[in-house]
Amino acid sequence: MTIREAPFRRVLIANRGEIAVRIIRACQEMGMEAVAVYSDADVEAAHVRLADRAVRIGPPAPSESYLRIDAVIEAAKATGAEAIHPGYGFLAERAAFARAAEESGIVFVGPPSQAIEELGDKLHARRLAAKVGVPSVPGTLEPAPVDHPDSVADLMATARGVGFPLLVKAAAGGGGRGMRRVVREEDLAAALVSGSREALSAFGDGSVYLEREILPARHIEVQLVADNEGHVVALGERDCSLQRRHQKLVEEAPAPGLTEDQRRYLHGLAVTLGKAAGLRNAATCEFLHDRDGHFWFLEVNTRLQVEHGVTEMVAGVDIVREQFRIAAGRPLSPEVLAAGERAATPSSHAIEVRISAEDPARAFAPTPGRVGRWVMPAGPGIRVDTHIEAGDRVPADYDNLIAKLMVHAHDRDAAIDRLRRALDETEIGGVQTTLPFHRVVATSAAFRDGELSTGWVDEHWDGEAARAEAVRRALLAAGLASIAAGPAAAGMLASEALPWDGGPRPAGRNGWRNGGRAQGADRWPI
Repeated sequence: MTIREAPFRRVLIANRGEIAVRIIRACQEMGMEAVAVYSDADVEAAHVRLADRAVRIGPPAPSESYLRIDAVIEAAKATGAEAIHPGYGFLAERAAFARAAEESGIVFVGPPSQAIEELGDKLHARRLAAKVGVPSVPGTLEPAPVDHPDSVADLMATARGVGFPLLVKAAAGGGGRGMRRVVREEDLAAALVSGSREALSAFGDGSVYLEREILPARHIEVQLVADNEGHVVALGERDCSLQRRHQKLVEEAPAPGLTEDQRRYLHGLAVTLGKAAGLRNAATCEFLHDRDGHFWFLEVNTRLQVEHGVTEMVAGVDIVREQFRIAAGRPLSPEVLAAGERAATPSSHAIEVRISAEDPARAFAPTPGRVGRWVMPAGPGIRVDTHIEAGDRVPADYDNLIAKLMVHAHDRDAAIDRLRRALDETEIGGVQTTLPFHRVVATSAAFRDGELSTGWVDEHWDGEAARAEAVRRALLAAGLASIAAGPAAAGMLASEALPWDGGPRPAGRNGWRNGGRAQGADRWPI
């Protein structure tokens, strides 16, 4: 595509990290200049280095930089940006941000502010789903009267109708914030108050509602794209069931085990809701799939998803590129229309694991720090979206996602085999990461058999036990290596042979890499 054919001349990316890098690359491929914004913590970040221009917008704290609507809009105006792409997170689903761009004469690359406002309110989305016949998770359609003690009796009766255990959920946001699980009726009042307070702090809106907890269940979402002419297309579905604290860890497309009829039905539900909402650009409809085969609507995410890459690999389209075309007023491309036609009969499989600076042995606690050794996998069917290089620092101020490793193959078994190989090639030093967890997933019989649910991590992952086993194997490998190396090496303490953080690696294939890291140990043996 030549510059004359580019949707826009200059685009500002209102984000950071790997998604900013992903969008900048799309801009440059389409002949558009990319403008980055950055905080003081990101002066040397990859998205700043890759962009054609970069504008400082504040100190490290997100509230003083990436979440400042005024600063981002001013940066767009100052650089002559014709459009803003929000990525995901930060301001991506803030209707006020989209509206500020619209009022400034800047194109917002995403759904219009009104759609974000309406669908971002989960209660509004649930009411819309009920209106058009899309089944939602059983629950309430109006905010719970948290501040009205006289309504407690009616609320208790409503809760009994929903059924226990149930969830108190925030109407204005997600990610587990404001969510409370209630098993007993007597705990409901306290859960409503604490959930409402957290929702108010996180989203500026303390409205909460009740929803039945469906267990076991799978979390399945449908990728939608829509143009200005009213065409809404489902590009396929993704299974995102492997989660911790309602945050996704592994995603795959298509969802394993669904029939063609089930896919057509599910895609139809999502398209129906998208059309009813007047959706434009890219969005995702999320559902729960229970063990009886029913699909229950959860919510709509009016933005690009973290896991959009696996859909791109299976569908054979570039969703970010399509977002720009739609934002410029163009109809859905022939490639996207064709992908929608074949979405119910996918011919390949893709899996993504989110590699984060977290310790999976300590409840996935954040582990910010400076990255040492950094080796990403390569070869057929491998894609790595990242913003990290050796020596980069993972700041404590932001989300600790450091890479998305995606694999693509002709079927799911081959994709799992490829994932296992790719993870074995991956080496990260300096910070503890989630690699040990992902290696367990890639070798799990339950995962390969498609036994997926939102409770999978609790049922199949014991972080402390996994760490202990990794240490045991590393000690054994170190001991064997010292014996094989001869009397001089045999006297070296095993603990001296274990730590490896970017320095010289043990010689041979029987060293620490083979005995420890390949069994799931990255930094743990230290």
